[in-house]
Amino acid sequence: MLDLASVRLFVLAAEFGNLTRAAEAAGTVQPVVSQRLRTLEALLGRRLLERTPRFVRLTSDGEAFLTRARALLAAHDEALRFSAEPDIRFALAASDHALGVSMEPVLRQVRSALPRAAALEVRMGLSHQMRELFETGEVDAAIIRRDGGSPDGEVLGTDPVGWRASDGLSLQPDQPIPLATLGPACGVRGAAIRQLEAAGIAWREAFVGGSCAALLAGVRAGLGIAPMGLTASGGMPDRGPELGLPKLMPSEIVLLARTSSPKSAAATRSLAAAVRAGLG
Repeated sequence: MLDLASVRLFVLAAEFGNLTRAAEAAGTVQPVVSQRLRTLEALLGRRLLERTPRFVRLTSDGEAFLTRARALLAAHDEALRFSAEPDIRFALAASDHALGVSMEPVLRQVRSALPRAAALEVRMGLSHQMRELFETGEVDAAIIRRDGGSPDGEVLGTDPVGWRASDGLSLQPDQPIPLATLGPACGVRGAAIRQLEAAGIAWREAFVGGSCAALLAGVRAGLGIAPMGLTASGGMPDRGPELGLPKLMPSEIVLLARTSSPKSAAATRSLAAAVRAGLG
């Protein structure tokens, strides 16, 4: 008979492409995951994953089994439901500058860690706003950038901050730098402006957006230069050195969380693992 815990580990390994991240999301360690997967493969008589020290890849049999594994786990979760009401509510707040356009894979991992009928709620905004939602108890977890200040929370990794600009954009020596930002309340904007002013470089607010996706649209259209993290920009190159702009300091990406049940704890583990995976 199939062991559902092993099936879940297989699905996590397939989704993360990494046994260490799968183990983190499951609340266990990598050797345990490896052993459970070997046992599952032996039971099925099929090799499901190709393994290397850095990543795992689905075999053709693994791709076929993944669809069935997800259906099996969904049917299991559905069999445990005795009410039409959501059996759990998990509320997440995320700084746009922490995740930005890399948000989708993180949300997918959190969603998959929750029961099918769970209610997942997400709020996005500036880091200080997301911290406030967590501190007032409105959300169960928050992902924020920390550029100094309070040492609380779990550091998931460090995100480089750079100057994101279109390939064709060039700067005129006698003209102020055109900035694309989320507005005056944004901490990334404030840090970038301090560096510009310390270097004696004039600037102007050329584009103010409501999200990192909007900033990138303005940047790609050639309207300005956005100080952004590598993750939030989707890996866009830093053109700062080429354009003669001052180096920007990296930020720590931090998880604030409280867990009220085993299911919310599982969602939080998947959240942390997905963010770490995105940070490399």
